[in-house]
Amino acid sequence: MSYQFVEEHSSAYKVQWGINEVLYSEKTPYQNLSIVDFVELGRALVLDDAVQTTIQDEFYYHEMIAHVPLFTHPDPRDVLIIGGGDGGTAREVLKHKSVRRVDLVEIDERVIAACKKYLPEISCSFDDPRLNVIIADGVEYIKRPENEYDVVIIDSSDPVGPAIELFSKDFYKDVYHSLRPDGIMVAQTDSPCFNAKFFKEIFFSISAQFSLTKAYLVCVPSYISGFWSFTLGSKKYNPVEDYRKEPVIATRFYTPELHKASFVLPRFIEELLK
Repeated sequence: MSYQFVEEHSSAYKVQWGINEVLYSEKTPYQNLSIVDFVELGRALVLDDAVQTTIQDEFYYHEMIAHVPLFTHPDPRDVLIIGGGDGGTAREVLKHKSVRRVDLVEIDERVIAACKKYLPEISCSFDDPRLNVIIADGVEYIKRPENEYDVVIIDSSDPVGPAIELFSKDFYKDVYHSLRPDGIMVAQTDSPCFNAKFFKEIFFSISAQFSLTKAYLVCVPSYISGFWSFTLGSKKYNPVEDYRKEPVIATRFYTPELHKASFVLPRFIEELLK
């Protein structure tokens, strides 16, 4: 028999989930962590009562945050992921044969441990020898490397709690310096519908560092309203024109056609970003 979990996004907007079972739960030094089994979308990672990823739709998000920047860069070798403790983004990045090293910086090691045990389909990349897991604060870590990475991916949770500083202007400045002269970064930048002010602020914070900054969109059913955004900053390559159009990797969501189409923005978002 299932019971209900209510995810509150505001005082007026809530999402109700049917849960078969709570598989695991703990309070880590940083957040409340749970692994639950949803009636509709299967096993899922929940942090501070907010759904992060589910077995049924995780590939929508993970493929688009990873493959868009990696197919835009002509030869991605060294990649940094900040956040991404569930392992899904690393799994997709490591599908690229050119990648020789992935540094994954996660502040909460308990997220990695729980996902490895309960979400093995997502966390299967942790045994790859090219993946280097660093348990650290991403805000502090990014201050050290300079001209070291081809691609930096900010796979953070919502801008609350331990993730809040991953959306600051100083952080994006440090990301810029960590990239090589032709480097690319991408960050998840929340819902342009429910968090339009935040989405706009982050876009302009990234564009203050990167001469070529573009937002792109994806629909993720388990996220608020389903409508989700990423923002890409590039030092050289245009993700709409310069991307490689014939992927030789297995995907379930990403296609070359979708790569380009995701940058076509509705008029209200175009106007928001003017």
